[in-house]
Amino acid sequence: MNRRPPTQFCSACGHPVELRIPPGDNRERHVCTHCGAIHYQNPRNVLGTVPVWGDQVLLCKRAIEPRLGYWTLPAGFMEIGETTSQAAARETLEEAGAIVDVGALFSLLNVPHVNQVHIFYLAQMREPQFAAGEESLEVALFSEDEIPWDDIAFPTVAKTLRYFFEDRRAGAFGVHLEASTPDAAMPGVPVPSLPVHTAHTEDILTPMLRV
Repeated sequence: MNRRPPTQFCSACGHPVELRIPPGDNRERHVCTHCGAIHYQNPRNVLGTVPVWGDQVLLCKRAIEPRLGYWTLPAGFMEIGETTSQAAARETLEEAGAIVDVGALFSLLNVPHVNQVHIFYLAQMREPQFAAGEESLEVALFSEDEIPWDDIAFPTVAKTLRYFFEDRRAGAFGVHLEASTPDAAMPGVPVPSLPVHTAHTEDILTPMLRV
């Protein structure tokens, strides 16, 4: 399912576009009927963090749709000119008012039905200071037994939180990769097994294990 609105006019010259397969390509693209510009549509990266203070994780209650009033990890769309870790830190500051030291990549989850990839980094809060940004109704620290599981906004957030607490109990954090389902895969492209787990050894993770 493609939830992006179809391209109708060329952003270069304003003329109508049509769907056709450009030379050397293998799928339909929006091609300008006047200047020939090809308008590609690619998945959007959503970057966020698992912000930790002591034995608690920082969550935001959404002030916007979708999922208004539900809890989420601070995350949002990556901007041009940013690295993934910079985007994650910026979104954490904007949505939760928290300054963090971004650590290792923690989860990468494909969401092909909305053309997105959700990427979360482990992050250590510098201080237990936070405040709701414009897109948050409330921000709060939660221990594992306080997480409002029935009110988590998105499946990718719930999965990431469960991975985090499972890894912390195990004493080692991993990278959790989730591939798209077989029916969403391109023909001839193998689908990795779910999930892929590898150990981290970065020093920033050590305080997260001392709980």
